[in-house]
Amino acid sequence: MLKGFFNVPKAVNEPVKSYAPGSPERAKVAETYKAMWNAQVEVPLYIGSEEIKTGDTKKMSAPHDHQHVVGVYHQADRTLVEKAITEALEARKKWAAMAWENRAGIFLKAAELLAGPYRAKINAATMIAQSKTIHQAEIDSACELIDFLRYNVEFMTKIYADQPASTSDMWNRVEYRPLEGFVYAITPFNFTAIAGNLPSSAALMGNVVVWKPAATQVYSANVIMQVFKEAGLPDGVINMVMGDSGMVSDVVLSSPHLAGVHFTGSTGVFNDIWKTIGNNIATYKTYPRIVGETGGKDFIIAHPSANAKQVATGITRGAFEFQGQKCSAASRVYIPQSLWPAVKSNLEADLASMKMGSPEDMSNFITAVISEASFDKLARYIDQAKNDSDAEVIMGGNYDKSKGYFIEPTVILTTNPKYTTMETELFGPVVTIYIYEDAKWSETLKLVDETSEYALTGAVFSQCRYAVEEATVALQNAAGNFYINDKPTGAVVGMQPFGGARGSGTNDKAGSAQNLLRWASVRTIKETFVTPEDYKYPFLG
Repeated sequence: MLKGFFNVPKAVNEPVKSYAPGSPERAKVAETYKAMWNAQVEVPLYIGSEEIKTGDTKKMSAPHDHQHVVGVYHQADRTLVEKAITEALEARKKWAAMAWENRAGIFLKAAELLAGPYRAKINAATMIAQSKTIHQAEIDSACELIDFLRYNVEFMTKIYADQPASTSDMWNRVEYRPLEGFVYAITPFNFTAIAGNLPSSAALMGNVVVWKPAATQVYSANVIMQVFKEAGLPDGVINMVMGDSGMVSDVVLSSPHLAGVHFTGSTGVFNDIWKTIGNNIATYKTYPRIVGETGGKDFIIAHPSANAKQVATGITRGAFEFQGQKCSAASRVYIPQSLWPAVKSNLEADLASMKMGSPEDMSNFITAVISEASFDKLARYIDQAKNDSDAEVIMGGNYDKSKGYFIEPTVILTTNPKYTTMETELFGPVVTIYIYEDAKWSETLKLVDETSEYALTGAVFSQCRYAVEEATVALQNAAGNFYINDKPTGAVVGMQPFGGARGSGTNDKAGSAQNLLRWASVRTIKETFVTPEDYKYPFLG
């Protein structure tokens, strides 16, 4: 099984291009953006060997210019979702039996296609339909997805190489088989890399997949499927279906062949999926693996010894990059009284210097939030903070959806550590700050741990190592990814495996071998060389 194991290329993180003014990569992505902006894309369903156009379409628009339609995508009905399952199970017969080296070769080729000829296209697609700046698109849709594809191959080979001990008279080995059935991958709008990784990580381990991307991410999901096809992925291994979310999940979760769910999205939706699987448990041929990364209400806490400018930068980048639409984004912050004036001054300077607008203008730091529903929700919470007696909007607070769904970076100051925006996940460029008394550091750590149902990311800023140690221990269950003197976003594949617990998911750590193990079913084989021919043991005399 391990033929060629030592010849697998060692994964190296893809370098991030600067896109500085005058650079060739900046010119290339600008040209690609303009060409794609002016084209009309028709995204089919990818089921088996077919690209199906049903005629039941939905428009795709840019959040920063919502009247501009960049294309349409076709939607499946129940019959087509069932067809996707059937095609996946048929493809499994050959895919599951394929040598792992050949599966690996497909996804390594996909990584190289993204690093080269598809780089500008995947970045431009993410900029257009998800309103990411070029920097956010580059670190996500290019670099992180490339890293997932390369590192997952290395993780797979290490998993396969992990074998039990044997003796001279017996040979013990384990097979890391794909799951019996198919995997349902449900991906979010906010990371193109997640959209590519959730179906491909399961497929790399020999599984077949029915993939439902978020409606607001179909534009770049289509590019991912084009890359996988060009890389040589066989028909039916990954089937991409769009349609009514409830209907698609109802069909998929009712199938007796469901073997796993790979999910990133809201906590509420994940809870519903888990409940449905529980209700259907007698239906399945095998217990489905359930892997989910869900919501977050991520924190920054500063110790009185912290550097105020570093704290401000951590807030600015952690809360407002990609308009705060990261499950890891900083959204609640705890600042000591002594540090607050300096932090506030730096924050005001940062926000005053930010430009907001279309990602086509690469000097913009802020663009639009993903949809009108998201815009309206954020506007309601901002307006509430303007009216509540225990909260105050001290920076930003304006919004406008006449052309695009633009929300200003907004800072709320509250006197109530359990104020609604300290507890509720907003998924936008809104951060709430609570000022604590310097002497109540330890008490505030307890407050941070108890405030949220989530436990995804968090950060502590301190120049005192005793304080860092105290925070690391006190907050061990409050964040699956914990940062010391850094913003709570930006986990890198192979460096910071990502995932949280509590209401934030199953903590199966995307970007590590731990996640890939969830998509393998292990069979132990023991071979005895000289088989006993008498049942009697020595103790019988």
